[in-house]
Amino acid sequence: MIDYNTINLENTINSGQVFLWTKQKEFWYGVNGQDILKINDSGKITSYSKKKYDFFRDSDDMAKIIRSISKDKTTKMALKKYLGLRLVRQDPFQCYISFIISSNSNIQKIKSSLEKISAKFGRKIQFDNKEFHLFPEPKKIANATIQEIQNCGVGYRAKFIIDAAKMVESQQIDFRYLAKCNYQDAKKIILTVPGIGNKVADCILLFSLDKLDAFPLDRWMIRILEKYYLEKFELETKSITEKQYDILHEKITKYFGPFAGYAQQFLFKMERENYQKKWL
Repeated sequence: MIDYNTINLENTINSGQVFLWTKQKEFWYGVNGQDILKINDSGKITSYSKKKYDFFRDSDDMAKIIRSISKDKTTKMALKKYLGLRLVRQDPFQCYISFIISSNSNIQKIKSSLEKISAKFGRKIQFDNKEFHLFPEPKKIANATIQEIQNCGVGYRAKFIIDAAKMVESQQIDFRYLAKCNYQDAKKIILTVPGIGNKVADCILLFSLDKLDAFPLDRWMIRILEKYYLEKFELETKSITEKQYDILHEKITKYFGPFAGYAQQFLFKMERENYQKKWL
């Protein structure tokens, strides 16, 4: 009997969805917006604010999702290997800034930049006899200077980060509204933010705004599609234009169905592990 409900914490946190997490003894500690989460091996969450979270999307019917995305031997292999992997439902503002920073970067650099931003602009707190910095509120980043943000190691993205925070502060970007929209409408809105392209938009939609049909396409995913699905999705190039992205995304969601984002995460995890790439 397959147990679909057990969460593999290590694989989930180390799958490119979150960055401000550290393992200390048998616990994982993570910054989640204006809160700190402490998670034990069985996935039980306690938080600094004492709020309750469905961080690992416990309400998702994993047996149904896995049946739905088990389309071929490649996905079946990834699912078997990383069965306890989950998509997370993280703080949307933190996710939004994290993935703007992620463009043309690697996990260690993204983590380092986010830690510096949190240390500079986030509130310092004590939790579980440890010191943490919460993620900054939008206003803090919106009011920062370009130099202050650049000093956090984000390079050319500094202006994008400030402008993105300003759009949240002015409610041009309203995460509650986006969570209620369908995938296409939410994506259209989030693509109006400077510094956000298709892939970054899809990451934000998938990892924080409940859009399980988002399927982020970065160089890793293009590599996977070329390797295993060349004929299926008629890939012609190693880099894809905005227009090709939309066409390819449509083909992928038609094939994998309404939980395509889960398929993406399992395939992404498998391929990066195959190349022994570092995580957190």
